[in-house]
Amino acid sequence: MKLYGFAPTRSIRALWTLRELDVDFEFIVVDLMKGEHRRPEFLAINPAGKLPVLVDGDFVLTESVAIVLYLAEKYPESQLLPTGLRARAEVHRWLLFTATELEQPLWRISRHTALYPKEKRLAAEIPLARQDFLDMAAVMEKHVAGRQYLAGDAVTVADIVAAYTLDWANEVHLLDTFPLLRAYMDRMYARPKAPQRIAEAFASVRS
Repeated sequence: MKLYGFAPTRSIRALWTLRELDVDFEFIVVDLMKGEHRRPEFLAINPAGKLPVLVDGDFVLTESVAIVLYLAEKYPESQLLPTGLRARAEVHRWLLFTATELEQPLWRISRHTALYPKEKRLAAEIPLARQDFLDMAAVMEKHVAGRQYLAGDAVTVADIVAAYTLDWANEVHLLDTFPLLRAYMDRMYARPKAPQRIAEAFASVRS
């Protein structure tokens, strides 16, 4: 398998999953800072020009959440995705909650502080997005009270996706009032197969 990615991005989710599975793969760097995601050879793999991309033989898969689910199903012995219907539903619930309720406000903040050209940034969007995140983070904070993991008694792909997203939030100081989420995130990144934190990944590509 080949994973196309760039260190600080959501590639971390797919990379983390592959490491937890302890399977052989090749990591191919697509340097966003050099515009390599817009080159014709990469657009032939993913016309959206986004990362990560997993190539497994003749199968090409984009979108980080889809990739981690595919990998968990390909290697069921890992138990990163439970076999029971309701247990799997809980994993899907928290994957979707993270992607829709936590990640989207973070994207809005990023777009209106750094990604959009200055003339397209809307300053009023930032406090709205921050509050949207805080409201939904409070829901997850309550859920993790007394729990090691988001869904069930063992780590799942929901935890991998959530930990990365919380690290992103932590980078913009949105976890200051959520001690349980910070502790949960730190536990996840203390795992032996955990990848670099976002800050470390950024430092590695800037050095």
